[in-house]
Amino acid sequence: MTMIERIHPEGFPVPAVPLSHATRAGDFVFVSGQTATAEGGGIYIGDFRREVTSALDNVEAVLAAAGARLDQVVKIGAFLSNATLFAPFNEVYRERFGAAPPARTTVVLDFGHPDVRVEIEAIAYLG
Repeated sequence: MTMIERIHPEGFPVPAVPLSHATRAGDFVFVSGQTATAEGGGIYIGDFRREVTSALDNVEAVLAAAGARLDQVVKIGAFLSNATLFAPFNEVYRERFGAAPPARTTVVLDFGHPDVRVEIEAIAYLG
């Protein structure tokens, strides 16, 4: 039997929509999409590189609450609001993941929220 655990990190806001920040299933942790957050809560609006850094910081914090680290990530799903954001996204991504980054899918889409330009989800392997 595989144990499934829903992860809600301390200090993170309760999601406004029905989801868990992450789910741990056996040796895998599935992190829901994380956006950039401003100090004190809410969506960060400003420098795009800072948005990507903040979203990855949130992924890292959710992983930590599940007992995982960023270097255990095997797959990233990245969602950008505009194709022109690929280059700055890749710069920050390279800084965080180095020479051996995880597999990744990047999708350009309309978030339906004018202030959201990046969302990042992750799958980590704990085994």
